[in-house]
Amino acid sequence: MFNLIGKTTENPKNDILSGLTVALALVPEAVAFAFVAGVNPLVGLYAAFMVGLITSIFGGRPGMISGATGAMAVVMVALVADHGVQYLFAAVVLTGVIQMCFGIFKLGKFIRLVPQPVMLGFVNGLAIVIFLSQVGQLKFINEEGTLTWLEGNAMMIMLALIAVTMAIIHFLPKLTKVIPSALVAIVTVTLAAIFMGLDTRTVGDVANIAGGLPEFSIPDVPFTMETLWIILPYSFILAGVGLIESLLTLTLIDELTQTRGQGNRECIAQGASNTVNGFFGAMGGCAMIGQSMININSGGRGRLSGITAAVALLMFILFGADIIAQIPLAALVGVMMMVVLGTFEWSSFRILKKIPKTDAFVLILVSGVTVATDLAMAVIIGVIVAALVFAWEHAQHIRAEIKETDGVKTYELHGPLFFGSVSYFLELFDPANDPDKVIIEFKNSRVADHSGLEIIDTLAERYKKLGKNLSLKHLSPECRQLLITAGDLVEVDVIEDPNYRVATDKLA
Repeated sequence: MFNLIGKTTENPKNDILSGLTVALALVPEAVAFAFVAGVNPLVGLYAAFMVGLITSIFGGRPGMISGATGAMAVVMVALVADHGVQYLFAAVVLTGVIQMCFGIFKLGKFIRLVPQPVMLGFVNGLAIVIFLSQVGQLKFINEEGTLTWLEGNAMMIMLALIAVTMAIIHFLPKLTKVIPSALVAIVTVTLAAIFMGLDTRTVGDVANIAGGLPEFSIPDVPFTMETLWIILPYSFILAGVGLIESLLTLTLIDELTQTRGQGNRECIAQGASNTVNGFFGAMGGCAMIGQSMININSGGRGRLSGITAAVALLMFILFGADIIAQIPLAALVGVMMMVVLGTFEWSSFRILKKIPKTDAFVLILVSGVTVATDLAMAVIIGVIVAALVFAWEHAQHIRAEIKETDGVKTYELHGPLFFGSVSYFLELFDPANDPDKVIIEFKNSRVADHSGLEIIDTLAERYKKLGKNLSLKHLSPECRQLLITAGDLVEVDVIEDPNYRVATDKLA
């Protein structure tokens, strides 16, 4: 990482100041993602407040920031366009229920199945997405209604303020770490823009964030099966996208802080926050890697940092809209650009030639798909490709040491027997030329799935047709029972057979 953070203890001062910094960065992001979803900016701001507050209090990863995200917003836009915002609120409620079930049944631990190349691809892809989103701030809608780049003094002022912001964030920690450098940069650039009368775009130019407290209301949709079938696909996708991004962000922060979060608890908290969002007219959300990185880099470690960010955001909406409106967008773009530098795994360029080509391919693939489509699709594709590569490589690892003593031929297997290795497994044997007594020794092997059992059954049938006897030694009790249930085609030697037990993860 550009700025790897080691393990530090929680500090209330750091958490509060870091939370204020994050709150400022949440405003343009929440507004932008609300526009992406096709809803009012306050719908995104309310989501950032409620998701951030609930997950900070009850979630499984102190220091992680949640709010309205682009990954979920792009899924919502079609539902809002086709059926209206009330159907979105109903879908968000159902999304929360699905996510809570995921945590209750302790499925969060399966995020550990995500390989490291997929994780690196996720980090790099998301950094690129954040970068591209910030580059968009250098454009504006002209009188003809088209999006064009800033020109002349406007572009120069914007770039200069971004550079100043980034310089303060980079160099200030070398002098003092009493106050988060990102907060100092935002305040400094804002005051400079105001007192120097610089003509630059501000938060107020993007949207008016003034509003009241979110109000409870049941989504105004027909409570029918037709409504359920409309929102159910969106809810499942939203739940999956939200949990994938949240759990991967949790894993990343675990690595940065050298601590360990609770994935299942985070799933429940994310679900509860989205259910509440749906009943309070908000668009729902999940963990935000950019804002989480700002928090971690600014010293936020405890739950107080996330609580402060959420409460400060609400205060901005209720009382501080006029003040926040004066913050130059350049200051917030500069903060996010530093997040890009800190998020991107620059060492991946160095290790690409040192890791297996398949891992390098998966890393690049996930990064590319993240940028081209969305995070959930990228991770799913990455895991599938990595799993297929793993299966293909291990399929070729099965081999046998062959011994023949007193008319008994023994095949001592090495390597797993599963769907990918069954063809290699059959090629190891020569039923026509083998003696009448054949033993397969499974001491150094393991039957991993039903395909393995089926191929053993097929091999046994071949020996049986030739009038020869096939025995299996050191086969696990589960496999012996399955073979017996399938037809008892082979004689199983139970002498010295071990009892294999499956290790279960009891951690939350």
